[in-house]
Amino acid sequence: MPSYILISGAGGDPSYWQRVEPLLRERGHDVVAVDLPAEDDTAGLAEYVAVIEAGIDDRQDVILVAQSMGALSASVVASRRKVDRLVLVAPMIPTPGETGGDWWANTGQGDAARAYAEEQGRSTGGSFDPFEVFLHDVPPEVVESGPPPRDQSGRPFEDPWPLDSWPEVETRVIAGRHDRFFPLDFMRRLSRERLGVEPDVIESGHLPALARPEELVELLESYRTLGPGSSDHEERQWEG
Repeated sequence: MPSYILISGAGGDPSYWQRVEPLLRERGHDVVAVDLPAEDDTAGLAEYVAVIEAGIDDRQDVILVAQSMGALSASVVASRRKVDRLVLVAPMIPTPGETGGDWWANTGQGDAARAYAEEQGRSTGGSFDPFEVFLHDVPPEVVESGPPPRDQSGRPFEDPWPLDSWPEVETRVIAGRHDRFFPLDFMRRLSRERLGVEPDVIESGHLPALARPEELVELLESYRTLGPGSSDHEERQWEG
């Protein structure tokens, strides 16, 4: 059975996977939720890669699952280690030489998020509300019982993505239909343009591991059944 290496987004907290990890273990998988050095202002992209590689250790049949910002470092790991599959969940998909800091303007993420908010009738002015953007579809009891969010240093966003091209590994992209941060149309465009991959759609916001863990696990496991490059849909939808 494969080993799932789970990589969080900004904040780097492994507790993000608290609802996914036990479901994967119930299926007999080895699971490592990596604790990234998010609050360390000396840790750049190379240090994130090193921590993930240490989490892999000598494991075989590795599946990397990276949330959001985690795609920046997970993709580099996939170029250095033998990885069976790379699954990107609501990801930042970089291009060669692009920094994480430049990614936002280069991709038009801000305009996409504002347009989606206006489409929904949500205010685009005032202060940024993490609950409204990230936690709107996460069950209240999960929000209340979870640890406080960790700060994310801007240091890794300064480093250019070091690869000349995307690693030669089977790559899947999962997008949230109700993602307010990386809206679905934006995610589709980014994935098609930068990877040539059609995203699979899950009925969640930006944080499906907290909002829809069962559906996320079913989707992750389905990739093992389908095999590389396969698809069972015109647009796969996981509604639970």
